[in-house]
Amino acid sequence: MTKSTEINDWWRTSIIDMSPGRIEFRGRPIQDLIGHLSFTQMIWLMAVGEELSEDREMLLEAALVAAVDHGPQAPSIAIARMAATCGVDINNAMASGLNVLGDVHGGAGEQAVELYHEIAALIEEHRPLEQVVPQVVEEWRQSRGKYVPGFGHRFHNPIDPRSPRLMELVREAASRKSVSGSYAQIGESISRHLERVTRKPVPMNIDGASAVIYCELGCPPVLARGLFCLSRSVGIMAHAYEQTLQGGRNKGPVPPDYLWTYDG
Repeated sequence: MTKSTEINDWWRTSIIDMSPGRIEFRGRPIQDLIGHLSFTQMIWLMAVGEELSEDREMLLEAALVAAVDHGPQAPSIAIARMAATCGVDINNAMASGLNVLGDVHGGAGEQAVELYHEIAALIEEHRPLEQVVPQVVEEWRQSRGKYVPGFGHRFHNPIDPRSPRLMELVREAASRKSVSGSYAQIGESISRHLERVTRKPVPMNIDGASAVIYCELGCPPVLARGLFCLSRSVGIMAHAYEQTLQGGRNKGPVPPDYLWTYDG
């Protein structure tokens, strides 16, 4: 390997190639994409290297739209607003909110994709869905906690208003053979199992329904989290901007008259 080759290979990417006066994404000149490719299509092209059919693009866009915001009760939104009152720029406020999207707040979609994939792998071994789901779900609860990612909601109880619409769109796309619909069946079977076990409705929430879409599109788990972060960044940006317009200085998580509990 020559020194020149070694330098050129310091960073390797199949995403972008460019030289003076030329920019190509995944082999497509940027001027051919501008005005022809939607932002949703661009996200998938950049991340996966493929273009989506109309139906599949609609599903991805629906999942992105559904998850943009859940109000200041969501830590990512509240933290972005608090950061804005500290006088930081909007990008710093956005980064503050995005940085708390972890396994507990923001990771359920990725975990639901992992769960669906585990079930799908056993179904491919010609095992019946209604037999596989209880086994995998109960193993998951024993090893990773009682909460099954993507099902139930502490605020929207029992129905998360975003989920039925997302599932409706998946079923419509499946009827047109744009997606298989198999992951929709898996998600719905999990919900039925949890209802039998808990003796109360445990419908899919936004994370479970979005995970169905991401699985139907062939999205790996880690990218599902990235897409959620991308979606939620829109709400984070909007709230950070609104807070700068409202003003306020050094606002904490609760009003000053409501102090913490000291137990020292």
